[in-house]
Amino acid sequence: MRAPSLSTTPSTRLSAVRNLGILAHVDAGKTTLTERILYATGTTHRRGEVHDGTTVTDFDPQERDRGITIFAAAVSCDWAGHRINLIDTPGHVDFADEVERALRVLDGAVAVFDAVAGVEPQSESVWRQADRHGVPRIAFVNKMDRAGADLDAAVASLRERLHPAPLVVHLPIGAEEGFVGVVDLVRMRAVVRAEDAAAPAEQPVPDAPREEALRRRRLLEEAVAERHPAALEEFCDRGTLSAATLTGALRDLTRSGDGVVVLCGSAYRDRGVELLLDAVVAYLPSPLDVPPVRGRHDGAEVRRAADPGAPFAALAFKVNATPTGRLTYLRVYAGTLEKGDTVWDPTARRTERVGRVLRVQADRHVPLERAVAGDIVAVVGLKAARAGTTLCAPDAPLVLEPPGVAEPVVSVAVEARRRADAGRLAPALARLTEEDPSLVVRTDGETGQTVLSGMGGLHLEVAVEKVRRALGLEVAVGRPRVTYRETVGRGVAGVAYRHVKQDGGAGQFAHVVLDVEPWEEEFAFRSAVVGGRVPQEYVRAVEAGCRDALTEGPLGGHRVTGLRVTLTDGATHVKDSSDTAFRTAGRFGLRQALRSCAMVLLEPVAEVTVTVPEDAVGAVLGDLAARRGRVTGSVVRAGAAVVTATVPLAELFGYAARLRGRTQGRGTFTARPTGYAPAPAESADR
Repeated sequence: MRAPSLSTTPSTRLSAVRNLGILAHVDAGKTTLTERILYATGTTHRRGEVHDGTTVTDFDPQERDRGITIFAAAVSCDWAGHRINLIDTPGHVDFADEVERALRVLDGAVAVFDAVAGVEPQSESVWRQADRHGVPRIAFVNKMDRAGADLDAAVASLRERLHPAPLVVHLPIGAEEGFVGVVDLVRMRAVVRAEDAAAPAEQPVPDAPREEALRRRRLLEEAVAERHPAALEEFCDRGTLSAATLTGALRDLTRSGDGVVVLCGSAYRDRGVELLLDAVVAYLPSPLDVPPVRGRHDGAEVRRAADPGAPFAALAFKVNATPTGRLTYLRVYAGTLEKGDTVWDPTARRTERVGRVLRVQADRHVPLERAVAGDIVAVVGLKAARAGTTLCAPDAPLVLEPPGVAEPVVSVAVEARRRADAGRLAPALARLTEEDPSLVVRTDGETGQTVLSGMGGLHLEVAVEKVRRALGLEVAVGRPRVTYRETVGRGVAGVAYRHVKQDGGAGQFAHVVLDVEPWEEEFAFRSAVVGGRVPQEYVRAVEAGCRDALTEGPLGGHRVTGLRVTLTDGATHVKDSSDTAFRTAGRFGLRQALRSCAMVLLEPVAEVTVTVPEDAVGAVLGDLAARRGRVTGSVVRAGAAVVTATVPLAELFGYAARLRGRTQGRGTFTARPTGYAPAPAESADR
């Protein structure tokens, strides 16, 4: 059942291209599924295994050592006359920014769920990320061969936690160890695969599941007819839906987001993979099916359609900086890019020359003469482009919206162990931040230490280990520290601040009166000044000054959030007032006001999901309580207890080792940052 291949040259018609990502919680089977897709399409000739460290996409030594995906990896394959550009994304929460950058350039996605666990915390996070980007998805319920696997329960959790309209198109044949294949409810056929078979076999629906298959096919038709006008018309006329009508309606509902097609299988046992590829081709959009990309130039919106003949426009979404050069990954939205072309970086306002264009196959690359609209490729030769950089034709500039970058929540102090290596550390850290924008390097003003900040403990571990392995640097790392925030618990009104400066020449004068109050959003500013006592141009300067003041709060110099500032009054001087004076008054006026407010220290908290044997629940609950955790739920699933709790992030350092010790190595946990909560008073000096 292996589909015929087509050429992987950029001349492939756009309607036959699919750019998609594989999204899921850690250990749901994303990388194994990617391996089976590469094998099924003939791209590879043996099945790579995560536990053996032989997968194509987990090629980094740290990924193979840890058995998880850390870096998003791109591969290409062919199926049924279509080229599929696929990005295998990380499932661990610490690397959510890798997922964010991938989703920014993808047209569709396959969301993978564990048939036993259903929707897990990071499954929900990546689903919400895809919602924000408007990326159409199909769902694949994996590991149907596991003990306790239940398709209906997994679909119910998908409906309850993610709130889509699941449209289930498969019925499993057999259960757990006896799972051998599925009934395709759209074409009413059985697709089974024997343990030693080279390919799946298509056959009529067996007698045993026939009645249940007919019932589920009817439920599928009714669900589709409710949501699709053309399907409803045929359903009312004929009382049923043809396979062609059902396929077309499922395609429309997937691409509009009004429904999510749900398939099932076992990637490890090679069951359901070919049907998933058929669904990718049938339901997910091509570059022609998504709206033209939107950018801006000189304040006006610019749109570029996916047309190889249009002016060139691309977005860099990933950079690999190595000692031998930089590899920049691009999604080409419009136009054509050839090796040797000169492109324009409108943000840096400089031209760049493209040395080579490469088709990416994880850590291997195939040279191309050109890339066209709809392609995902890598280029060599760009010197300044970063993740989020727009590249365009010099005579048709525009700036595309870059991927968002999350704010770091954990920091460690780093230094070279050997004095001779001190000069090599700064360039090594700079290369890290060039590749991963969610890493931030700064120098502590008080201690002079170099501080590396990231999304979690594992994120920082991986970054430091990369410096050690790639450059042979011995690095000393301090104890992780979380990033605190400060907020207003009780506000103040009528705080006046007068800024007067006379030191020869033009003076500075600004007078402001501020009210400060708690606010649900990060920051808001408004003016209630009447009578023109503070002109509008100075009001904007006061707001800018207030934003400057948010960088350091009065409790411990942490960033301030959750407040609204109202400018209620002020005064100007006919000669000495200026934007600079009012910005200075806004900054120092708000700092003075914050010292009069009742301030609250906030610490980052995480939703923790702990899976342990039932006999270890008591010990785990006690340990969570000692870590200031608040238990929010506990269920028994497939013989194991699953406890969810909200725990301060600072209390989770070292938790993995403690959990293994309390459960004889049988316990696992995941943590997903969920925001900030008030910290105990003794944390104020951290």
